[in-house]
Amino acid sequence: MSQQGTERITLSVGVTAHRDLLASEVPGIEQCVREFFSSLQGAYPDLPLQLLSPLAEGGDQLAARVAVSMGIPFVAVLPMSQPEYEQDFGDGDRLQEFRELLAQAESTIVLPPVDQSTQSRPVEDERILQYAQLGVFISDHSHVLLALWDGKPGDQMAGTGSVVRYHLTAVMEGFEGDPTPGGLLTDNENDLVHHIVCSRDRLAGMPEDGLKPLQTSWFTSRRQAQRGDDIPEAYKILLERLQRFVRDWKSKQDIVKNNSSSLLNDAPELDLPDGARLTDGLFRGADGLAVHYQRRVQSSLRAIHMLAVLMGLVFLVYSEFDGPGYMVLAFLGLFFAGVAVHVVGGTREWHRKYLDYRALAEGLRVQLYWNLSGVVEKEWAGFAYDNFLLKQDVDLGWIRHVMRQASMHRKRGVSPDERWLPWVIEQWIGQRSDGSGQLAYYSRKEIMNASRFRRTQLLGTMCLWFGIGIALLLFLTHSISTDDQRNSLLVLMGVLPLIAGIWDAYSHKKAEKELIKQYGFMGRIFTKARCLVDKTPEPAFQRGVLKALGQAAMDEGAEWLLMHRERPLEHGRL
Repeated sequence: MSQQGTERITLSVGVTAHRDLLASEVPGIEQCVREFFSSLQGAYPDLPLQLLSPLAEGGDQLAARVAVSMGIPFVAVLPMSQPEYEQDFGDGDRLQEFRELLAQAESTIVLPPVDQSTQSRPVEDERILQYAQLGVFISDHSHVLLALWDGKPGDQMAGTGSVVRYHLTAVMEGFEGDPTPGGLLTDNENDLVHHIVCSRDRLAGMPEDGLKPLQTSWFTSRRQAQRGDDIPEAYKILLERLQRFVRDWKSKQDIVKNNSSSLLNDAPELDLPDGARLTDGLFRGADGLAVHYQRRVQSSLRAIHMLAVLMGLVFLVYSEFDGPGYMVLAFLGLFFAGVAVHVVGGTREWHRKYLDYRALAEGLRVQLYWNLSGVVEKEWAGFAYDNFLLKQDVDLGWIRHVMRQASMHRKRGVSPDERWLPWVIEQWIGQRSDGSGQLAYYSRKEIMNASRFRRTQLLGTMCLWFGIGIALLLFLTHSISTDDQRNSLLVLMGVLPLIAGIWDAYSHKKAEKELIKQYGFMGRIFTKARCLVDKTPEPAFQRGVLKALGQAAMDEGAEWLLMHRERPLEHGRL
């Protein structure tokens, strides 16, 4: 757990800042940064802070200095190799501070050269492209962007104003990291900015009109970037859910260990791509917790529906046999027992956690297999989370944030060993005949759910006709001589349809009918993928198939999550 466990999930703060801060404002800016870090630590004590800083002179180094003084680890993200980068440090003292801070970094990420062929418009200064890529990387892998900024838009690609704009809009004019960004037209939860206003040591270096030096505010792309003194409520929920995932994992480590297994079991003795083992560790945490909360939800559903049957039985017996008064207490006791199950499940968020953790696990599964098989372009800073759950609420953004944690450690510019590709195909797609991979899993699940759904329909039909039969018997025969016998049949006539109805409601809650369709659809998707990779063994084509397969799996995972969110654990129909 020391390297792949909960402590690897952090609250990541990226910094973008001016190099030419006004010296007289530096102590005040340092105090504002310190207060900002302290406020996050106080609000989210289970999410250790992590700073992402390029360590450029000025605000980048200032934020890193404050982080070091507070014991906050930081990752140095360099736009190019260290010798090249050092050419941009004109001041010898600042270069020395860069080297000293770099030596204290928890880790260092060096971004690869930008491929000019990916840009629709050639840029003469390739260093500017590297800095643009740096700004995109910092933004994409931060929960919060800390901007030490004068508030002016600026006209320089990769400048502080451009990085802030990219964080809000996913657009950096003149730079194309991904020619078809998935979040361009969708709501983006990765757009939270904490702005500390600063002046610049230059002519007309005062802040934007309406802003004052050392003024602080929060804003996002929503509501026309309206500023506020506190984190917007939706983003508080997002960070709180990320924190709850960490808390659940910490408190249930044995459960995680027993309920999940590594996706890297039986892996060949090949070098793992950077970030793969971390992704696998995160998958185990999400998968183990999803299994745990799934069992909680299913137990609760069974309990609630069983209590409903017993309530109906007590009511019918009491009404038909003129039962004793304590049966009313029994009825109320059963009702409040159902309420208690609902309250406990709702308070502890069993249903929400089961859905969220399962969606996270499936996203991490795709991300790991993509990483191993080289599906994602080696230079591209994006990854599997880019299009995952973008159509859903902001509060689900924490799932993508966990996926970003692993993506950040994926080494750019390096392709994985080619021998991983056939292993991924066998492990991920597998074969129906030998019960391996997701192909066999979806086929098996479709059969199981179809069989269960047929039993539900059969039970409902039998109960209905037995009830009708009893009604006809009571109407046509006079051989039932005693009131107790007639009342017993009346109770049975009422209980049987009740059981059928509650069983059908239980089936509806579990979405068995919809799951049959989903499992069938995914089974067909994996079957087609298997046929394609078998017929065309060319690696580039196979990677294309795996990419399409992963996108289909994540789309279906989002649909699954949305469908089950409409069936929360509740007691209102008892």
